[in-house]
Amino acid sequence: MATKVVEVKNLKVGKFVVINGEPCKVLSYQTSKTGKHGHAKARIEAMGILDNQKRSIVSPVESKIEVPIVERKPAQIIAFVGDHVQLMDLKTYQTYEVPKPDPAEIEGTMVEGGEVEVIDVMGRKKIIRAR
Repeated sequence: MATKVVEVKNLKVGKFVVINGEPCKVLSYQTSKTGKHGHAKARIEAMGILDNQKRSIVSPVESKIEVPIVERKPAQIIAFVGDHVQLMDLKTYQTYEVPKPDPAEIEGTMVEGGEVEVIDVMGRKKIIRAR
């Protein structure tokens, strides 16, 4: 698992966070004042990068939280195999398969021999854009 640990107060909208074991993109970040006996709390709402599910978490701002390391890689489409797409990494020439994305989720159109941009997060890959 490619993650690092940061304090909750360092998160910002548009950055990534791990909630319930899933990598997510922060949609909103709100903090509350310190209570009489407690610490300031942060409410984080995020959208899953790989499954597009909304998640939220409430945590003290001084606590630690995992942040995934997200890599963007160019790849070439080799073939369409059922509900998967066979890709070749353009830097390492390694081939692998990823689930075929919904056409509404990505920019551009995918064709065999065309290039796509893939995100690699926590050992899982997803096509995000066709070039």
